Amino acid sequence: MAGALARILFYPTLAYNVIMEKISSRKWYNRVDETVILGALPFKSMTEELVQKENVRGVITMNEEYETKYFCNSAEEWRAVGVEQLRLSTVDLTGVPSMEHVQRGVAFALHHRQQGSSVYVHCKAGRSRSATLAAAYLIKLHCCSPEEACGILASVRPHILIRSAQKQLLHRYHQQSCTPASRS
Repeated sequence: MAGALARILFYPTLAYNVIMEKISSRKWYNRVDETVILGALPFKSMTEELVQKENVRGVITMNEEYETKYFCNSAEEWRAVGVEQLRLSTVDLTGVPSMEHVQRGVAFALHHRQQGSSVYVHCKAGRSRSATLAAAYLIKLHCCSPEEACGILASVRPHILIRSAQKQLLHRYHQQSCTPASRS
C-alpha cells in the first residue's frame, strides 16, 4: 500500500520540491563534507556540474527504478562519464533503508573517500531516505551518535526529515558500528 501511495504522489511531490528550491532558501544539494553531497534527484542536466565542479565519481541512489527512469542518468550513462552508481532501492515517503543497504552505502562512500572523490547521495528530495544513509556515513566516520549525525546534516541541509523508524535504524547501526566490540 505504501509503495502504491508513493507512486501516486511522486510527480506532485517532485514538482513541490522543484518549486521549493526556486522560491525558498533550499538548495538542490548540499555538501556534507569533502566526500558526501546530500541532494535531491540528480537531473541529467546536472551531470557536468556534478562531475566537473563537485568531483562526483560515485552516486548512491536510494530511489526505486520508476523515480529515476525519465529524469536521471541510467547506470550506463553514469558509467560513460566515469561515475559508479549504487542503487539501494527504498520506498518513498514511508520507507526505511535495510541494514544491508546502509552498510553497503556507507562502504561505497568510504571507498570513494579513500580515492579522494565525492559521492552524491540522493533520493527524490534529499530529505529522508538519503539523509538516513548520510547520517549512517557520519556515524561510521566519526562514531558520533545518531542525534549528532542528524544535527550535522541539519546544519548543512536544514530541511532534512529523518523519521522515528529511520532513527531507530541509525541507533542499531551506531550500536553495530561504534561499540568497542564492533571496532576491533
